[in-house]
Amino acid sequence: MALSATVSQKKHVKRKAPRGFLRRLFKRQKPHLRLETRGDVLVHLNCLLFIHRLAEEARINACESKCGIIKKDHVVAAAKVILKKSRA
Repeated sequence: MALSATVSQKKHVKRKAPRGFLRRLFKRQKPHLRLETRGDVLVHLNCLLFIHRLAEEARINACESKCGIIKKDHVVAAAKVILKKSRA
């Protein structure tokens, strides 16, 4: 069997969400904002999902323009598309 097929199903998370930093940031920017106990983790997850969608859309834009490298223009165009979708 190939090495990739024998990788165990159990994955270890090497880095945790920067919870202290996120809590401090929320308290400084929005002191009146009251988050749940794990609200900062949900915000971190939302940010990671946005970055993942942005990378996928930028890769699609780069492939459509027959470019092997994702450039700034691809990312900006992808951001416009994703933000427009999230507002609707």
